[in-house]
Amino acid sequence: MARYLITSALPYINGVKHLGNLAGSMLPADVHARFRRMQGHEVLFICATDEHGTPAELAAAELGVSPRAYCDQFHDIQRKAGEGFGLSFDWFGRTSNPPNHRLTQHLAEALEGNRLLEERTTRQVYSNADKRFLPDRYVEGTCPFCFYENARGDQCDNCGALLDPVQLKNPRSKISGSSDVELRDTAHLFLLQSKMQEQIRAWVDRAEGWPSLARSIAYKWLDEGLIDRSITRDLAWGVKVTKDGAPRQGFDDKVFYVWFDAPIGYIGATVEWAEGKGGNWERWWRTDKGAADVTYVQFMGKDNVAFHTVSFPVTIIGSGEPWKLVDRLKAFNWVTWYGDKFSTSQRRGVFMDQALELLPGDYWRWYLMANAPESSDAAFTWEQFKDTINADLANVLGNFVNRIMKFAETKMGGVVPMEGEPGPLENELYEDLEERLARISDFHDQMEFRKAAAETRSLWVRGNEYLQLAAPWTALKTDPVRAAMVVRTGLNLCALFAATAFPFIPESAQAIRDGLGLKGDPAWPLGAKLFELVSPGAPIAVPPVLFRKIEDADVAAWSERFGGG
Repeated sequence: MARYLITSALPYINGVKHLGNLAGSMLPADVHARFRRMQGHEVLFICATDEHGTPAELAAAELGVSPRAYCDQFHDIQRKAGEGFGLSFDWFGRTSNPPNHRLTQHLAEALEGNRLLEERTTRQVYSNADKRFLPDRYVEGTCPFCFYENARGDQCDNCGALLDPVQLKNPRSKISGSSDVELRDTAHLFLLQSKMQEQIRAWVDRAEGWPSLARSIAYKWLDEGLIDRSITRDLAWGVKVTKDGAPRQGFDDKVFYVWFDAPIGYIGATVEWAEGKGGNWERWWRTDKGAADVTYVQFMGKDNVAFHTVSFPVTIIGSGEPWKLVDRLKAFNWVTWYGDKFSTSQRRGVFMDQALELLPGDYWRWYLMANAPESSDAAFTWEQFKDTINADLANVLGNFVNRIMKFAETKMGGVVPMEGEPGPLENELYEDLEERLARISDFHDQMEFRKAAAETRSLWVRGNEYLQLAAPWTALKTDPVRAAMVVRTGLNLCALFAATAFPFIPESAQAIRDGLGLKGDPAWPLGAKLFELVSPGAPIAVPPVLFRKIEDADVAAWSERFGGG
């Protein structure tokens, strides 16, 4: 039994996440965690809401509540959405909780002890009206490139240019709207990434199990040369800056930058898990405490790769402490909405809570993994969603299960038949299934989710082909023993299909297993047991319709409500 530590990129706290966020990190991480558990491995699957930073503080101010109250509300919303999609986190924590604060402060002080933190004076926008320095996103003004009048201090949403607040024309405070702003000197802590350039490159060179997307992004940053980055911000909401365990002088109105503390939140959430469940977090994260034999797998969208392949490793390696580093990093491109970005303000796209109002989570899980954005961006369309669900789930899997279980119920007394021995057709099927299962297992091992889903579907298709050739409804008239054996084979196929479906669509897979009287989660199927997954003589119960077909009228209604098409 191996040990797997699996983390998903932390969803940011500001609102409900859209389907692209789900497909790019949380969902594939869950599929992989479920597969590894099925194999019998020890798995710890960790996630958390990323709760600090300017957007959270701004969103709370707009609602007239404290950042803590705002984060309390949306952590609960995101937790419930994850449960609705069957995300099997061992712990869903929060970066605003004490363990992450303690670890962030500890690691910052370790970096400073290794001369990798430096206090520098910089020029920053100060609002006289608000009597405070303004973080990047608290400054608005005219973009110097396209002259868009509502550009933010970090980026222009009109032309996409990355900006520094001092570049904006006619700058004003996002808080008060006042243009009474000026540049003043202020002190910040800088992480000296430039000193770690060669160590990080050597670590990336040694990395295995990274897709080309992740590796290419890491090398791009390294080839351009790592630069020193400020890891503090002028905010009230966040991890307070300390030195030698006490508040750092001159930093009373500053906190650590969200992108410094957020990845540390993986460790912080594991400490929360240990405190809440009585586990030992150090055996997962400290190589001197047993974590050396852990395989650590990270899942994230491509926009998060640089922080996980450069900045976070600088923190972990630079601390000089025996922390566990990522072994396998799976990066995804983006799911787009008809080729464009998801947008709440423009009524474009479906978000997790809305999706669950339309259909159960398994429908979305299957579609998003069958069309996973691994080699390129993947455009969501209602038409493709309908065609995928109807063809794969309703017509192939659902139809097979319904046909054979209803036949067993009506013609075999509602139990698994005991008579008959496999013939040439079953022996050929057995060999074919072994080969297909090996391919599915390989694709899961490689974290090639799109290929794993396609091969899983082909397994279901093979079962339908067998049933058509074996035709128990015909054999029943002339050879009832043969018909009984075919039905028993078909019911074993139902159990096998449920097992292969379980990582992708766990609720539906369990409904099939319930109908067969099978308890608990399935183990990953082994060749020697393919025709022994259900017990002869065991009662069966036909499950309700597993998947309803999506109609053209549904597509029209959803397009009207959410856009698209």
